[in-house]
Parts: sequence; C-alpha cells; structure tokens
Amino acid sequence: MYKSIKIIAFDADDTLWVNETYFREVEEEFAKLLSKYETKNKIDQELFKIEIDNLKCYGYGVKGFVLSMVECALKLSNYTISPKVIEKILQLGKEMLEKPIELLDGVEGVLQKLQENYKLIVATKGDLLDQEKKLEKSGLLTYFHHIEVMSDKKMKDYQKLIQHLDIDSSELLMIGNSLKSDILPLLEIGASAIHIPFHTTWAHEEVLENKNKTGYKTALNIREVLSYL
Repeated sequence: MYKSIKIIAFDADDTLWVNETYFREVEEEFAKLLSKYETKNKIDQELFKIEIDNLKCYGYGVKGFVLSMVECALKLSNYTISPKVIEKILQLGKEMLEKPIELLDGVEGVLQKLQENYKLIVATKGDLLDQEKKLEKSGLLTYFHHIEVMSDKKMKDYQKLIQHLDIDSSELLMIGNSLKSDILPLLEIGASAIHIPFHTTWAHEEVLENKNKTGYKTALNIREVLSYL
C-alpha cells in the first residue's frame, strides 16, 4: 500500500507529544474562576462558541484560546469581572506556553527507524512561535527535513504543501490524531494517511467516525505504524 511513499509527514500536537490535555485542564480552572456567574456547562458552551468565532481572527493555538477566555469572562460577567481574574487567565495561558514537552510513548524510536528510509517532516497547525518553541524543546528537530506550521489543514493547504515539497500526492503519507485535519483531507487529494487516535479531542476536530475505512489505516499507537511500512 505504501510502496510509493517518499515523505512521511507527522502532525505534532497529540501525535508526537501531549497537548489537548492541557487545554482541558485550563478549561476546568477557567470554569472555577467564573463559577459565580454561570454553570460549568454554560461556561464551556460559551467559550467554545467564542473560540470558533475567533478562529478567523486568531487562528489556532494557546494565544487565541487565552484571548477567547478573556472575551468569555467579560461577556458572562456582564463586564464586571475583576482585573485579578483577568490576570489569572493570562497567567494560565503563560503556564500553558511554558509547559515542558511530554513526548508520547515510542515517538523517538519510531522516528529513528523511519528516517533510515524516508524523509520526515512536521505538518502542524497553530501559532508559529509556540510550535517552533515546542519542537525545539522536544529534542526531535534533528529527525525532520522540513517543518510546516499551517494556518489550517484543509485540502488546499495540503495541496500547497505537496507543491512546495515538489512531490506527487501519492508519495506523501500523513500520520496524525485528527480525522478532520490529518486524515480526510489527505484522502481527498490522493495521498495516504494513518490515524492514531488520542484519548482527548477538541470538539472542533471531531467528526463522525468514517465507516468506510478504506483509504487509511488506524494504529493504536505510533509504534504500530512500523508494521505498515
């Protein structure tokens, strides 16, 4: 199935290292900070709505998330929120940006093995500075020939990447945790994909499970990828 593959692209967050877990933890703290104004369920719903509305302005990543929390706090408190609470929200964001990198089990060993036969790249979305810092802290940079931080991961974004890499779509294999971002757009352009589900997924990245699984493989963990290649 993967005989023509020349380049393997990896998503970063929740494929190479833990990420979404930290967002869920901060959402819990945020709900506690606003508990006198609304129920947790209402706070979660309002924050998600604001985040989605703000994607066109801020894109993906921690900074947009923090700005959305501030906006949500102002709105739900009817603009009476204490500056101390705003300060705490900003602090939560800074703590997220300074988190140490927790590599997922088996990542480095798999990269070592795959680099013997393939060019490896990172194709991730998010804030450029944040993703560059995470890659540097991860200790994985030496395994990758190219780093692509994308503003989004739709079919057109991958087509641009393939053009930049100067390869045919059939020569690219994408490995990631999100069906919506890392798998389905690749199938649309004739590339290959392996899905490695992560236990926590942002609601915006969720899609109904694709019942027709022809066209991509699913691995329980990153080590299992080696059995397909």
